[in-house]
Amino acid sequence: MASQTTKLSIDTRETGSSRATRRLRREGLVPGVLYGGGDEPLAFAVDKRELRHALAARGAVVELQIDGSATSAVLKDSQIHPVRGETLHVDFLRVDLRQAISATVPLEFVGAEDAPGAREGGVLEYVTREVTIEALPNDIPQAIQVDVSGMAVNDTLLLSSVTPPDGVTLTDDLEETVVATLTPPSIDAEAEEEALEEETERVGEGAGEAEGSAADADAGDVPADAGDSSSE
Repeated sequence: MASQTTKLSIDTRETGSSRATRRLRREGLVPGVLYGGGDEPLAFAVDKRELRHALAARGAVVELQIDGSATSAVLKDSQIHPVRGETLHVDFLRVDLRQAISATVPLEFVGAEDAPGAREGGVLEYVTREVTIEALPNDIPQAIQVDVSGMAVNDTLLLSSVTPPDGVTLTDDLEETVVATLTPPSIDAEAEEEALEEETERVGEGAGEAEGSAADADAGDVPADAGDSSSE
């Protein structure tokens, strides 16, 4: 797997009050902490636009540049505003590019529209959305593809059936982790439609009978000699 490293410039900052942190955010900066690697934690601030572009780039490793030096790191955690979706804080972990690390990556499901069970009306459910892996920092993929195009009704796909990229090891339980299931529909669509049509017909017939009964009742209320005025 080709290694890709994104460069990101950061500036040291003094850890302070929440007021100072809010001021940083108003200035378009995101506070963060760099830790691990046997060194002391480093508090920093980074431009929010540059951070967004760096995190959107391919490859898990980010080269943090500060005071003329560079440190390879991976994003370990981030705080996101629940409404605006903006990044409020980030934690980066120093890494050795020659040493494998543990990471969590999402699963990307493909071929759902071609699955025989789905074509028959079955319900395809994705049970596991992300997995834990071990790999060199530059070999960590953005996602691992899972092909579900061969799933039939009542099939269960285990993690043991997922093939990770070269250099990547799945560390979750391969035989116990359910990735996806394809279950029969709870109600047959055609039967449901027929039942609905029958119910509609019964309602229509009932309304017609009710109207006929009302008409007969009205007719019965008319006196027999009401229309025979000439006999008087």
